Amino acid sequence: MQTHFEKELSGLRDKLLTMASHAESAVRQGVEALMTRNESLAQGVKKGDDVIDGFEVEVDDIAVHLLAKAPLASHLRLITVAMKVSQNLERVGDEASQVAKRAILLIQEPPLKQVAIIPQIAEMSLEMLKAALDAFVNQDAAAARNLIPMDRQVDELNRQIYRDLANGMMEHPDTVPRALNLIVVAKSLERVGDHAKNIAEEVVFLCEAQDIRHAAR
Repeated sequence: MQTHFEKELSGLRDKLLTMASHAESAVRQGVEALMTRNESLAQGVKKGDDVIDGFEVEVDDIAVHLLAKAPLASHLRLITVAMKVSQNLERVGDEASQVAKRAILLIQEPPLKQVAIIPQIAEMSLEMLKAALDAFVNQDAAAARNLIPMDRQVDELNRQIYRDLANGMMEHPDTVPRALNLIVVAKSLERVGDHAKNIAEEVVFLCEAQDIRHAAR
């Protein structure tokens, strides 16, 4: 039978996973708005950022309440890691909002061919985010460690997009405003992968009490 503390801890996890669902959905909708040139969808993503911000406040409030009565060191790690996961999810929401803002600008103009690769970097980053959250729920350090190298693939894809757009700007100066906006979109999606990696590193700390954030890889 669960104690009252364990029920509250379970509630913290549930709140965090609901927040994660909103953040993931925001990224997907931001990319969809760009690809389908749907301005109303992009505006909805921007407005939804406040909801994700609200979740971060709620998670922090619950966590601070629980910190005062955590009976075990493992509970303390779980609660502090939950706060850090929440912080990273809030930033994922910020990146989704940035994608939506740039989408609103981009859909006013003819699309650049490089936009076709945007869904690929989005999927890679979101795959990392899902894997990191699954590792958190399952407290699976091995799974968390396994996904961390994926961040290099996301970084490389972002660099590829940047190079392609930079070359395009030199050949066709009239595309510069659109290309710069698309560079920001790709960078925001690359940062989603960074936040997923951060969450994975926190999962390792949760499970092993080992800080690997600045370890050589």
